[in-house]
Amino acid sequence: MSEMKDIQNEKPARSRNFIEEIIEEDIREGKNDSRVHTRFPPEPNGYLHIGHAKSICLNFGLADKYNGLTNLRFDDTNPVKEDVEYVDSIMEDVRWLGFDWGDRLYYASDYFGQLYEYAVILIKKGKAYICDMPAEEISATRGTPTRPGKESPYRNRTVEENLDLFGRMRAGEFPDGTRVLRAKIDMSSPNMHMRDPILYRILHTNHHRTGDAWCIYPMYDFAHGESDSIERITHSICTLEFEVHRPLYDWLIREIDIYAPRQIEFARLNLSYTVMSKRKLLELVKEKYVQGWDDPRMPTICGLRRRGYTPESIRNFADIIGVAKRDNMIDVSLLEFCIREDLNKQANRVMGVLNPVKVIIDNYPERQVEEMEAAVNPENPEAGTRKVPFSKELYIEREDFMEDPPNKFFRLAPGREVRLRAAYIIKCESVEKDPVTNEITAIHCYYDVNTKSGMPDSNRKVKGTLHWVSASHAVEVDVRLYDRLFVVPDPDNAEEGKNFKDYLNPDSLTEVKGYLEPSIRDAKIGEKYQFERLGYFVVDKDSKAKSLVFNRVVPLRDSWARIEGQK
Repeated sequence: MSEMKDIQNEKPARSRNFIEEIIEEDIREGKNDSRVHTRFPPEPNGYLHIGHAKSICLNFGLADKYNGLTNLRFDDTNPVKEDVEYVDSIMEDVRWLGFDWGDRLYYASDYFGQLYEYAVILIKKGKAYICDMPAEEISATRGTPTRPGKESPYRNRTVEENLDLFGRMRAGEFPDGTRVLRAKIDMSSPNMHMRDPILYRILHTNHHRTGDAWCIYPMYDFAHGESDSIERITHSICTLEFEVHRPLYDWLIREIDIYAPRQIEFARLNLSYTVMSKRKLLELVKEKYVQGWDDPRMPTICGLRRRGYTPESIRNFADIIGVAKRDNMIDVSLLEFCIREDLNKQANRVMGVLNPVKVIIDNYPERQVEEMEAAVNPENPEAGTRKVPFSKELYIEREDFMEDPPNKFFRLAPGREVRLRAAYIIKCESVEKDPVTNEITAIHCYYDVNTKSGMPDSNRKVKGTLHWVSASHAVEVDVRLYDRLFVVPDPDNAEEGKNFKDYLNPDSLTEVKGYLEPSIRDAKIGEKYQFERLGYFVVDKDSKAKSLVFNRVVPLRDSWARIEGQK
């Protein structure tokens, strides 16, 4: 038996949540021989999202804290919606987040034979019956929360007749939808889930693991708790929407008379400026509002991974938001804060310009090129320095220059000085303009040769520091500027006459050309960088040998906070 960590002597960074308190009480009382065994039970009918990540971190994290085990179990009871593609993606996501289920990979389909026998037990006890009513009629006779349901005319079939019909269902004698197995509980129960719920239905559909071996499949509510029992799960941790299902969970365990896990519900993750419904995410994919499940604007784990989020940042986010008993909305800016904190420590710095205007240093020697020394990552001195070429013609950001600047504009303007990062102080002398559009095409400057690092005036102070790239050395790349997918915090709660898609952000993706320092030339897919003063970026999988594509992970600051503050 695994020994529990010394609870009294621990000094955790945060207070224990209510699930930890329950587990620790169970351990002290010796329940389940003081062992802790959790499970993460996804349905393989879609891609996992950030809400699932919270559940993954919780289940695996609890087992790790209390020296327990965690199973990965696919609740694959609906072959109509399931696919091995989803199975593979889920395993990849769990591994990427940093968790390992060891040899404890299971499927509800592993237990189809045992689940069938459990159903037979219920029939023999007079607790389940075969109903011939079509699904629409079953739904119509359930009643309402304030009005009792109507009993099925087939409810009082004999045990022998029910066993015969269930066996013939199993043998494939009946078409889809003609018969179901229902629990016999209470059609007047205030809990709608206890009004003779369906336990088995007929589906003549190929299953991704069992093929055509079965043509009847258990409902999720039946397979879920019984699978937990078979695996000897101690704490079955579910989101709050399953709280009303718990009486059925307990009833089935009790009537079949098998080992009883303890079900505990916690609040699901609701994240602002996004949607978490699999159905809604599927709509966005199928209707091509996004470019697939791994579109970097999606809240899917594969989308966040492609966006440039790190597993460490997501695990930290899950830890910060904690575990609540009631639903609430978490601001997406907290998730963005977590990735900024992580990438600030690990992302190498480069200089790049996304909206360039040319700077010509008139007093800089023609054809001269210097190599300026800049830190690879100021947060990590051991990372060393990098060489950045400097020449007569540079690019700076167009927004870093104004002809007629307002007060407190500390960037470049006529007659003003700024420092170029890791290089010289320059002063604007004049500008060139397009005679038709009047757009500035070049800024002419003079540089102070004594202000380079190591020179006499290297510490001379000016108020502005700008990033730059040498025009002749810059590497041209494609840059995708991703932003929040929706323009309102809660797109699920649409105004009357609208739906969630009416709130999609038309500026959630902007594509531009970028010009980066040449050190970026050998960047590999998945590598992350801070473009100085611009944000964090990752090399996208669409990159080719001579054509790099960067996704913006997140800006350096939360621009949405400023926008919302102005409302």
